[in-house]
Amino acid sequence: MEQPVQTHMWKAHTLQELIRILHHIFSSDKANIEEVQALMESYESNPAEWMKYAQFDQYRYTRNLVDKGNGKFNLMILCWGEGHGSSIHDHTDSHCFMKILQGNLKETLFEWPGKKGTGAMTKKSERVLGENQCAYIHDSIGLHRVENTSHTESAVSLHLYSPAFDNCNTFDQRTGHKHKVKMTFYSQFGERTPGATAVSQENN
Repeated sequence: MEQPVQTHMWKAHTLQELIRILHHIFSSDKANIEEVQALMESYESNPAEWMKYAQFDQYRYTRNLVDKGNGKFNLMILCWGEGHGSSIHDHTDSHCFMKILQGNLKETLFEWPGKKGTGAMTKKSERVLGENQCAYIHDSIGLHRVENTSHTESAVSLHLYSPAFDNCNTFDQRTGHKHKVKMTFYSQFGERTPGATAVSQENN
């Protein structure tokens, strides 16, 4: 993906229109970060449009596939119960966009650990993202953890990954040690994935 000076200002009025425009943008090899982020921010969350994809688990957040993006990207909805959060993780050199559809999510950025992976990890920043805000992260920016810190409200977020990936590394905050994990989908296109559990999902 690129960051050209000039970008086309798209406006998505519905989730289906957002998906259609994303397919158009990614049909070119010159899709750029600012354009995609602005497009995702332009969509105003409408639960009636995304509720069929929003499947929760009692114990962990879930990853629910919405669109495979013709092999150029994955679009998914993540559902966060009260107090649910991810591990600190990387994104396997993928471009990642996270838009809040409902509730609030806290994002904490971390520096990459030293090559030996010893010692506590360094926190770079943290922020709380509210409904319709969209964040971007790439491995060149650092690692992050995402949490729903509320104990009374659930949260839902829309994520785009380009290129798509199914493995990432999680990191122990106290030691910096990394662990490779495989991600699975809790549901695909609104249908529960047979045999899938929320437990093995460490990435967002």
